[in-house]
Amino acid sequence: MSKYTVLFFLIMFMIGTDTFMISPLLPTLQVKFGVSTGSAGWMLGAYTLSSAVFALIAGPLSDGWNRRTVLLCGLLGFSFSTALCGFADSFWTMCLFRFLAGISAAFTAPQVWASIPTVVSPAKIAKTMGIAFSGIAASQALGVPIGSWLATSNWSVPFWTIGFASLLLVVCAFFLLPDMKPSATMGERTSILRRYVPLITSGKARSGFVAYLLLHLAVGTSFAFVGKWMADTFALSVGQIGTVVIFLGFGNLFGSMISSYFSRKLGNTNTIATGMLLLVALYAVVPQLTSVTSVRIVYLIIFTTLGIVFPIIIGVLTSLNASIRGTISSLTNSTMNGANTLGAWVAGLLYVQFGGYSSIGMFSAVCMALSLGTLLLGGVFGRKTVRSDTESASAS
Repeated sequence: MSKYTVLFFLIMFMIGTDTFMISPLLPTLQVKFGVSTGSAGWMLGAYTLSSAVFALIAGPLSDGWNRRTVLLCGLLGFSFSTALCGFADSFWTMCLFRFLAGISAAFTAPQVWASIPTVVSPAKIAKTMGIAFSGIAASQALGVPIGSWLATSNWSVPFWTIGFASLLLVVCAFFLLPDMKPSATMGERTSILRRYVPLITSGKARSGFVAYLLLHLAVGTSFAFVGKWMADTFALSVGQIGTVVIFLGFGNLFGSMISSYFSRKLGNTNTIATGMLLLVALYAVVPQLTSVTSVRIVYLIIFTTLGIVFPIIIGVLTSLNASIRGTISSLTNSTMNGANTLGAWVAGLLYVQFGGYSSIGMFSAVCMALSLGTLLLGGVFGRKTVRSDTESASAS
């Protein structure tokens, strides 16, 4: 395993841990800051909202900058803003620091995907991409539970730990990564909106990203209040919730490892259709479970299935147009975080006003079904690709 592969895996591991860690800590932070259940979700939403908005800007802008500089600055900002979360003394200061961490992550994560084809050989690109993606899954399997266990001593410790570890990664990246300056063509000034034109004008791309939004809305809504539900229903502590989350992370990690096998055996369309139909049923069933063991088993199946589905869909989206993969990567990141932001708000509303976690499960099931329908009806898995402005002009 190359030094770049390890570095990119660890960066995505830290970002993933920071992203998901709030969910199991939500009951503790709600009590700490004295906020309502409906408002508590914004400690998650502040991060995902800023990441979603600024990713739309960061991706196209960074296509014309030195990716090494962008990654170092983004990771440094991520380190400090995450550490500051551990010093938050009110609900609003926590939301502010989470907002800043989300901005930093928006500039950091897309550089990982965009840097891989530059620093590794063509034969190792796919493998490195897969390992970097598994860093997010590993963060759920290991990082989030470890953070939950650390929080048993003090809720601030996980934030300080991630901040310090990320600072060490800044030092490593400074010495390991080469300059990645844009080519003369990519360095030319181009409006941000113009880079999105090929996607905006393509019905296939629009369907793909609407489906991706609905998919993450289903997942984000269900995950946002899973810690709160477990605390209320099963009287679990923060550490015990973290233990349950292990099953989510390991399922996601395992699914991502076997995703290519199912894709080869069944084909992309059959794999996605089968997996998402299973998810529709499981999201509707999980709120009705009455034991922690059954919840662990069902969530293990859910996140294993998601681990299989996500890499296939991301691969299809990033192949829409090879010339703007950086912009597409940023848009997928923005879509994901936008859906998680909306999901956190919807989850709070449904949990308080519409029957608790049962309504959340039904909402997630409906969103998953709509996502599958949009993918199939929109022809997202067809062979035709989205052409860039340059390709269109050449054809003319």
